[in-house]
This record gives sequence, structure tokens and C-alpha cells, in this order.
Amino acid sequence: MWLRGPRWWQVVVQWRRSLAGTRGCSCKEAMTEALSTPAEAAGGPQAVAQQNGDADGDASGEPLTGRLEAAAGNGAPASAAAAAGRRKKRRGPPGERVVPPPKKRRTGVSFGDEHFAETSYYFEGGLRKVRPYYFDFRTYCKGRWVGHSLMHVFSTEFRAHPLAYYEAAVRAGRLHLNEEPVQDLSIVLKDNDFLRNTVHRHEPPVTAEPIRLLAEDKDVVVVDKPSSIPVHPCGRFRHNTVIFILGKEHQLKELHPLHRLDRLTSGVLMFAKTAEFSEKIHEQVRDRQLEKEYVCRVAGEFPDKEVTCKEPILVVSYKIGVCRVDPRGKPCETVFQRLSYNGHSSVVRCRPLTGRTHQIRVHLQFLGHPILNDPIYNSAAWGPSRGQGGNVPKTDEELLRDLVAEHQAKQSLNVLDLCEGDLSPGLTDSTSPTSELAKGSLEELATAAQKMDGVVEAVPQHLDTAEKAAEADVLNPETDPLCAECRLLRQDPLPQDLVMFLHALRYKGPDFEYVSPMPAWAQDDWQED
Repeated sequence: MWLRGPRWWQVVVQWRRSLAGTRGCSCKEAMTEALSTPAEAAGGPQAVAQQNGDADGDASGEPLTGRLEAAAGNGAPASAAAAAGRRKKRRGPPGERVVPPPKKRRTGVSFGDEHFAETSYYFEGGLRKVRPYYFDFRTYCKGRWVGHSLMHVFSTEFRAHPLAYYEAAVRAGRLHLNEEPVQDLSIVLKDNDFLRNTVHRHEPPVTAEPIRLLAEDKDVVVVDKPSSIPVHPCGRFRHNTVIFILGKEHQLKELHPLHRLDRLTSGVLMFAKTAEFSEKIHEQVRDRQLEKEYVCRVAGEFPDKEVTCKEPILVVSYKIGVCRVDPRGKPCETVFQRLSYNGHSSVVRCRPLTGRTHQIRVHLQFLGHPILNDPIYNSAAWGPSRGQGGNVPKTDEELLRDLVAEHQAKQSLNVLDLCEGDLSPGLTDSTSPTSELAKGSLEELATAAQKMDGVVEAVPQHLDTAEKAAEADVLNPETDPLCAECRLLRQDPLPQDLVMFLHALRYKGPDFEYVSPMPAWAQDDWQED
């Protein structure tokens, strides 16, 4: 599992690494440790499907600037790498590489000022954007990698870039093994080896709509989450997340998410301020004492009577985040009640009695009334009936391929929490932008990156924190010679394209109840454009 590190300024003050020796969204399996709340765990490769009907996820099959980019302790203040730097090196026989034991992962990690200072926001065209920044992704060697060379690992598991890119990254000093620069990709990995990859990171934009506080006391913070913003760091998102925005703009730190919402879902979102209150709520979840109520706008005239759907749901792809009704799936139940109908679409109240991935969205699709602007479950990729009644005249592989192709054509792969580099030949014939570069070009870029990094290392040691931050703004450009994203021209989404008509209206427990305002699209007189 690839681990992400929090300190952006390590790129600016690399001279410290030579003195002290020195650590992202992780996949969901690592998120439990990263945020230390039981509900934070979910399965899956690029993190688990990033859009759960009432839960958030992301799927981890990321490439090395993906899975070398993925993972645990996305904000751990005491990083494994920092601990590795503080440990005394064990000496072995001359010429033998000695691997230090891994540091135990600590629970209860949170994000601090040094994490929030990695980069800054700016607002443009109704969007919140993050300035590109340097970032370290870290991991201990996986068991299946032991005895294999770095070259083998990169060529078999991390194919977002050609080997020429990783060779250029080595020459530019971007890859480290046990905090020593990698000199040759032929080096054979050992158990407990610690890998670090420095990359230039870009985050997709989210809505500029503010996160409104609904309630706050000594135990809990409750917010009205806008659509398009993930709850916590995952996939390509770190600063454009609720956790980071609350920390940077509201000084609300060390929060424990008590439940999740899809990135595209808006509404009531709760955070505990203490581990004790977090555990109390999770006990109520386990005892089924909590009630959740959503509102959505669906296609067509939904039945006027109450409708209960108990169809089992199966995850088709954790990587892309797609589910469907299937007898082999997990049992679940959702109760629906129509609130209004405007002649074209219906507003429906939804009460999920279980918490499966994409439960509300999948059940509405099965009933023939998908959420009006659902980018996955109201897609033509499902066939003429769009999945109604479970009728999908395609294999799972064909469905996934067609979904990816549709969003690739719309330049909206981020809706699937994918980027071009994540696409394998099985999903599309496209290749990563980096793979289009000739090896000679990468060598030139590596030389340029080395020169730039050399300037960065020359930051004077006597500068105080404020001066270093100012110097970093000059020496940390928003473009990087080795970064494939820097060479792409992406069209910004429209703010309305970042909204899905699914809203968490109410969250109720034995001794609390929080309600958010009804969204504009749920009003009785609302009309489609």
C-alpha cells in the first residue's frame, strides 16, 4: 500500500534530509488508521468506490504516481519516514544494504498547520482550485515485491508511465529507498524497504460553494456539505476536501468523520471532536439506532405510494466505483416516498435502512427512476433500459469500458475518480500522456528537473518560517519538467456539472437530530433548464 506524506516544504528544504533524514487518500483500508474512526474503513483498490449511497469511498488501483501515490496516514503528524530518519542506521557487512524495521503505525492521526500549508486555494469561474504542489508518496515494500527489482515492480504494477519516466525520475532524484536516492531501478527490494516518490501533484477543481456550519459544540461539528467535495483525502483529492477546508478556513482540526457522503452528494455531514464521542456514535451505528433521510430528484413520474426496494447490490468495480443489482450481492433495503412531480421529474424522499455502496442510486436505477443527473447510473452505457429491472445487455467488462469511454469523451473522468494514467488497455486503448514522450525528451526533462531541484536545495538555512514560505512561493513553480499533468490542457467543468441531485437531508440519533435546508433543485416549482 502506497503511503502519502504531508510535508510539502520537504521539497524546498531538502538540505534538512541530509542532516536529519527524514511520509496520501488513501485507499480506504488505510483510511481507518489515517483518521482513526471505525467507519473510515472500506475495501478496494483505488480506495473503495468513491461514491457510496450514503458512504464515501475511492478505489485504489492507482499507478505509481497513483499507488506509489496512494495511501495511509495522508496526514500523519508523526510519519513513518520521519521516524526512519531519526533511527540510527544499523550497520551490516560492507556493501550489504541493511533495512531498518518498519515503524508501528499510530492511530488518531490528524492534519496540522504544516499539512494545510502545502499549497493554497484560488477561486475562478465558480470553482475552488488548488495550486499544483510537490508531494511525497510513501510505502513499505509489499510482500509480493520482495525479491523483485524496482524496474519489475514499475513495469508490472505501475504502468501509468513508461519505464523511461521512472528512469528520468531516478536521475532527477525523485525516488528514494530507505531515504537514500535510488541510483538504479535494477535494485532488488527487501522486506521492510521504505519507498518514497516525490511528484508534482494536481487536484481536480470542486465547487466554490462554501461549507456551511449547521451546529457545533464541544463534541461535534455538523456541516452542510456541497456537492463535488470529498469528505477526506482520497484518490486525487487532498486540499479540495471537507477535512482540509474546515481546517484551513474554519480552524477546525483533529476531526473524526462519523459517516460519509458521496463526493457528488450534498447535505448533513457530522464530525466528532473527540475519540470518545466518535466511539459513542459508532456504537449507535452498530446498534442501528441512527436514522438517515435523503432527498433526490429522479427521472419520470415516481409512484405516489411508498415504495420499498430490497434488491441485493453487488460491487462491479472498486476501481471505477460501479455497482448493480445482483442475486450474489449483499442484502439491503431502501424506502422511497414521492414528495412532488413537476411533469418531467419527481422529488423523492429516501430512507436507506442499510448502508451499501451506492444503495440509493442503484435501487432508483433498478426501479426505472434514476437520479436525473446521475453521471453513472443514468448513463446510456447501461443500454436502452438504463438498467431498469436489472436489465443490462452487456458483460461487466463491456459496461465498464463503455462508461469510461463516455466520460473520457466528455473529459469528465474525474467523475469516476480516474485520470488518463489510470486507464488500462482493458478499459480503453488510450495511453498515458507521459508514454507519448520519447526517452530522449525525458532525459532532457530529468536534467531540467535536477537543475530546478538544485536551486530549491539552496534555500538559506537562516530564513524563518514566514521567509521560507515566501521563498517557497518563488522556488516552487506551478509547473514541473517531469509532470505529465503540466503538459495537459484540461477544460474546467461548469459549476452545475459538479452537482448531483442527491442530498442528505436529515441525520437523527437517540439524543440528536440535524437537518439541512432543502436544496433549490428539490423545490416544487423547480424546472430543468
